[in-house]
Amino acid sequence: MDAVLNWGVEAVRAVQTLQSPALTAIMKTLTLAGSEYFFLLILPVVFWCIDERFGVRLGLLLLFSTFVNGWLKTIFRQPRPYDLDPSLGLSAEPTFGLPSGHSQNSAALWGLMAQGIRRPWGLILAFAVPVAVGFSRIYLGVHFPTDVFAGWILGWGIALAWYLLGHPVENFLAKSHVRVKALLAALVALAMNVLLPTDTNLSGVFFGTAVGAAFMFERVRFDASTGDIGKKLARLGLGLVGLLTVYIGGRLVSPAEGTSMYALARFVRYGLVGAWTSLGAPWLFIALKLADRRSPE
Repeated sequence: MDAVLNWGVEAVRAVQTLQSPALTAIMKTLTLAGSEYFFLLILPVVFWCIDERFGVRLGLLLLFSTFVNGWLKTIFRQPRPYDLDPSLGLSAEPTFGLPSGHSQNSAALWGLMAQGIRRPWGLILAFAVPVAVGFSRIYLGVHFPTDVFAGWILGWGIALAWYLLGHPVENFLAKSHVRVKALLAALVALAMNVLLPTDTNLSGVFFGTAVGAAFMFERVRFDASTGDIGKKLARLGLGLVGLLTVYIGGRLVSPAEGTSMYALARFVRYGLVGAWTSLGAPWLFIALKLADRRSPE
């Protein structure tokens, strides 16, 4: 492993020979395309304004990818390039390095987006964006090339697995009772908590999103494709305000970190964020006549 890491340090040094203030600024902007902030922006747009079914699929698989990445990081506990040579750190991250989360999640996101776009340029984006994000991570000294390669393999692997197996899974869920869907979501969330007990936010938001979506498709039947651009912008604005209200309000009443109830409260808080996104906001959009119901199938 030392030989691989030493090679990685030399590779980062080689990439940073291109360094300039302008290029560093570009790379710090480009790396945002693989960050959680970008995902928090694009997922509500897809779910509330374009296609609710594809939005749920995209959100849940991206949460799964993020969980797998965090779990593997705790297993490998690999340092980052700047941990071995501080001069390489043009940016910093609070977690371990292997695999690259930015590379993995951008590959998963754009690999899944390509399946929804179904145009040649969708495939181009599915390749080009993760490659650009991965290069930015190496340039900034936060990942070894091997971290980025592992992230790409996992992200594109998740997208490919869904392409091959997704339709049978969705058909099974479509025929299942809403209680069965809720039970499956609870089991997945429980497994996430067992495997990664230090992080209950991912399991919480997965559980809230999945259960909320199950009831939304069964009872609310929100149709994201309806409404003109004005109504869609109103939905996006109102939904984001509600999302921030739920998140900040939950944080204000949450027990202090380190207390016995902190992990449970964090699970509940993020569960409510997920439930608002997939159920609360769509219900409100229909109640305010900002969207229509989808006809029963």
